[in-house]
Amino acid sequence: MTTTLKSTETVASTGHPVVSREKEKELTRMYDRLSAERRELPWAKIDKHYVFDGPNGKQTLADLFEGRSQLIVQHFMFAPGWAEGCVGCSFSADNVDNCLPHLENHDVSFVAISRAPLAEIEAFKKRMDWKFGWLSSNESDFNFDYNVSFTKEDEAKGEVYYNFELSKFEIEELPGISIFYKDECGEIYHTYSAFGRGGESLVTTYAYLDLTPKGRNENGPGGNLTDWVRHHDKYEKSGSVDNTGRYQKAEEASTCCSSKEVKA
Repeated sequence: MTTTLKSTETVASTGHPVVSREKEKELTRMYDRLSAERRELPWAKIDKHYVFDGPNGKQTLADLFEGRSQLIVQHFMFAPGWAEGCVGCSFSADNVDNCLPHLENHDVSFVAISRAPLAEIEAFKKRMDWKFGWLSSNESDFNFDYNVSFTKEDEAKGEVYYNFELSKFEIEELPGISIFYKDECGEIYHTYSAFGRGGESLVTTYAYLDLTPKGRNENGPGGNLTDWVRHHDKYEKSGSVDNTGRYQKAEEASTCCSSKEVKA
């Protein structure tokens, strides 16, 4: 038999306060309301012509919809000349492939876009064994127009417009997610973007960790940065239980998108 405890009560064996089920229900309903309000945001018509380099040659923004009316773009941090893509963006990308059949059968296409040349993208994608579409905006203003890539002039000024505010320049690339809609006449609209921690809800690992007693167990600046994540092929045997039965946390790994405190 299960006893329902009020939020003022505690579990005797641990001393932890117990949050009522009503709190969880309230959060779920608040998220539903937020999602509904997000869908009501005004759209911005795209008049600029964007062309990307993909495995099948040059593709326009319209091509990326692949016959569907909705498009999700992951702004993946990968600048020309980088040895590999951002570990934080890779952490998010690890969640995509298994979602694709469901998204595509629900009128949604997905692509990642980076400024790195296509050859560099393809090599890293092969290493990570990802299947989703990933294109290069190397000869396009796309990343700059969506405020996820920054110029030498931005660096000289010392500040950039990111996450809907001016902030100190830290790095030439930052993460984000943008949503687009194409109507029956072929007109394309930008409907939504999120930056910084705004994309965390897309990371399944975080959703699981948030349910556990230790939570994310992170120690980055501000206490909310990913200081433990690695590219999935770099974990080796770390982050496992040793022969004494104690958990051994993976050695701290710096991430390119956690060089500064990430705001929601």
